[in-house]
This record gives sequence, C-alpha cells and structure tokens, in this order.
Amino acid sequence: MQGDQQQFFSNPSYPQPPGYGVGFAPQPGMQPGMQPGMQPGMQAGFHPSAFAPSAGSPDGYVPYDAESASVKGFDFNDQSIRRGFIKKVYSILTLQLSITFVFVAFVMNHKPTNLWVRQHPGMFWVAFLVMFGTLIAISCCGELRRKAPANFMFLGLFTFAESFLVSMVAASYSSEEVMLAFGITAAVCLGLTLFAFQTKWDFTMMGGILFTAMIILCLFGVIAIFIPGKTVQLVYSSLGALLFSVYLVYDTQIMMGGKHKFAISPEEYVFAALCLYLDVINIFLHILSIIGASRN
Repeated sequence: MQGDQQQFFSNPSYPQPPGYGVGFAPQPGMQPGMQPGMQPGMQAGFHPSAFAPSAGSPDGYVPYDAESASVKGFDFNDQSIRRGFIKKVYSILTLQLSITFVFVAFVMNHKPTNLWVRQHPGMFWVAFLVMFGTLIAISCCGELRRKAPANFMFLGLFTFAESFLVSMVAASYSSEEVMLAFGITAAVCLGLTLFAFQTKWDFTMMGGILFTAMIILCLFGVIAIFIPGKTVQLVYSSLGALLFSVYLVYDTQIMMGGKHKFAISPEEYVFAALCLYLDVINIFLHILSIIGASRN
C-alpha cells in the first residue's frame, strides 16, 4: 500500500488531489513523494510507527518491546502490589503479637505455670536455641523464607519460641508492670508507625548508622553485666528502647517502598514481618525493664 501511495503522488500521469503541491515549492535534495520537513529515506503516507511514542517522550508512555511482546519498565513495586504486601505483613505481625500476648497472659495469670517457669530456668536456653536457629535460617536462607509453607513453619517456630522467652521474662514482674509496659509499647509503636507513613524524612539511608549503634549497645550490655546497679540498667534500657524505636521507623519505611531510597521486595513478606515483630518485642522488653528498675 505504501508503494501505491508513493507511485500515486510521484507519477504525474495520475491526477493529483486538490491542494497537493500548493503553498510550497520543491526543496533541494527532496525525493519524489517527500513533503517539507521530512528527512531523506522517509516516505509520505501512514505508518503505525508515526504514532508510537519514543522512549522518554513527554507523553509518559512506557516503551514497548516488540521482540518479547511485553511492556518494558513495569516495576514489581507497583502500588497495588505494594499495598497487598503491606496488608500481608501487618496481618502476619498481628498474628505474631497475638500469640505472644496469649503466652504472656497465660503465664502471668496461671499460677502453676508461673511457678513452673520460675523453677525451670533451663527451658530458657532451649527456647533461646530454637529462636536463634530459626532466626538465622530465615535471615540467611533466601529461598527458605520465600517458599511456602516452609517459611511459615520456621516463622511459627520462631514466634512460639520468642513468645515463651518473653513470657519467662514477664513472669519476674508484676501484672501491673507488664500491663503498663504493654500499654506504653502499644502507644509508642502506633505513634511511630503513623510517623513513618507520614514523614518526608527518609530513614532508609540510616542502615549503617543503626547497625553501628546496635554493636555499641551490645558491647554496653556485656559491660553492664559486670557493673550491676539500677542506674546502669536504666541507661541501658533507655538506649535500647530508643534504638529499636528508630529501627521500627526504619523497617516500616523499608516495607513501604515508594519514594524512599531503599525498599524490600514484596516477596520478602515473612522477613519484613519478622523485623517488625522483633522491633516491637524489644521495645516492650526495654520499657518493661525501665518500669521494673524505676519501681525497685
């Protein structure tokens, strides 16, 4: 068809359409069938490529790859996928915190269980080994934490072991102190989460600083073992609560993605829930330690 059009417009024996050739004169270097403004090699007539936006066009279209018949530039972090990812993470986190709350409430209110926990401190190390082993497996094995149902099984073992450890720690405090720490933790975590969603500050660039602060806090905790006292405990717990509060904002923004510099893949919903869960539990334990030290 394009050849017919070229022949039609270039052959003088064919009648020309009304208005053709009116208003411009042939320019030097123009080939038959060319119109003003066309480059050599271009022909007059319709072609679909004339309407295809080029890469980086102001129309905002995404370039189309004809070879793979797919649209290039489709980002996995699309808003709909990211919203579903956030819902899944918070659903898992809610279930984890509910299990921990049930463990703590049962140990605090069931006197025989409370007494058994106090009389068997060796169970602490059993639960600690299970918790630490599953934590390393989830954190270091990418295929494990992405493949269901193995990721949920390991996350479940970690949650039960961590919940038992938290209940053993809470058993050494009174019910009033535990409930007060629970209320303060809920208020702090809710406020920090809302802050992370609303603020324009990007905390995702603070990963190195937070890791360094974590190492310093761990070293300070080792030193505090050999320096007993209420003051040292208050300082250590206050710094720990502050550090994990910043970690909660950091992990929340990592999960959100969007305009932040770093983001976690939506496939890592188990790892994201694990990070948020650890942040909340550590904030709770440090606040509980502050309340216990201030009342003794």
